[in-house]
Amino acid sequence: MLGIEHPIFQGGMAWIADAQLVAAVSNAGGLGIIAAGNADGNYVREQIIKAKELTDKPFGLNIMLLSPFADEVAQIAAEEKVKVVTTGAGNPAKYMKMWKEAGVTVIPVVPSVAFAKLAERNGAAAVIAEGGESGGHIGELTTMALVPQVCDAVNIPVIAAGGIADGRGIAAALSLGADAVQIGTRFLSATECNIHENYKKKVIKAGDTATVVTGRRLGHPVRSIKNQFAREYGKIEYTDISPEELDQFAAGRLRRAVVEGDEKEGCFLAGQIAALVNKEENCREIIEDLMQDADRVLNGLDKWR
Repeated sequence: MLGIEHPIFQGGMAWIADAQLVAAVSNAGGLGIIAAGNADGNYVREQIIKAKELTDKPFGLNIMLLSPFADEVAQIAAEEKVKVVTTGAGNPAKYMKMWKEAGVTVIPVVPSVAFAKLAERNGAAAVIAEGGESGGHIGELTTMALVPQVCDAVNIPVIAAGGIADGRGIAAALSLGADAVQIGTRFLSATECNIHENYKKKVIKAGDTATVVTGRRLGHPVRSIKNQFAREYGKIEYTDISPEELDQFAAGRLRRAVVEGDEKEGCFLAGQIAALVNKEENCREIIEDLMQDADRVLNGLDKWR
């Protein structure tokens, strides 16, 4: 469908998944995905143009539908004829006709069976079933529970996401019925990932209980690495603080982590699988390791036949 060598998507991580990381993943045979996040159209177009200069392979664009610039970015995706658009935090139905006419393959991220069915009815080419183990914005269902139910519910390809960082995760996803995987946290350690060195160190040093979920009160829970900011947010989240004040308290925290490396006041998004990320590698090495490890695991499963 997409013309990629390996069934591996790189997650669209806001402030993180830029043209350099995306091109490196695509050049290594996966699908790199630019993250629009809350960025305006100028930034997104610049990243698309730069990615086209760095790779002749397919790449995608992730659009966060809650962004105030979502309409603008959706139009740019069509104008630039991006190979793939993935969407999160909303229903992309109003953009589907425009994207399809531009030849864009649309693959929404879904947190539930109901949303997966809706995406299929709206004409999605595939869906990304993302469990709550992932970093960033999450749903309530785990990957192990969500993926097989989505696979049973729709007739389009399913990409599994959340808690996948090695070949065992890929083998598990395929066993659950998925056709591919989306991986975010593992690529935080990539040489081509331009996050602050402090961010990479936090991910590489993370243990199995290193992350926490905040933001449930506002209906948009987020998983990040525990630090002073996360603890303070957790303390005030269910006090009499207003939603507006809570939003303001969290504003700009991801940028402080990604760009400034502020270990106390930044928001370091990462999935529960961060404990398996233990070294820095380039994207080609990461993808080769993933595929070789998956082959080894799948071959080992022959004993169960």
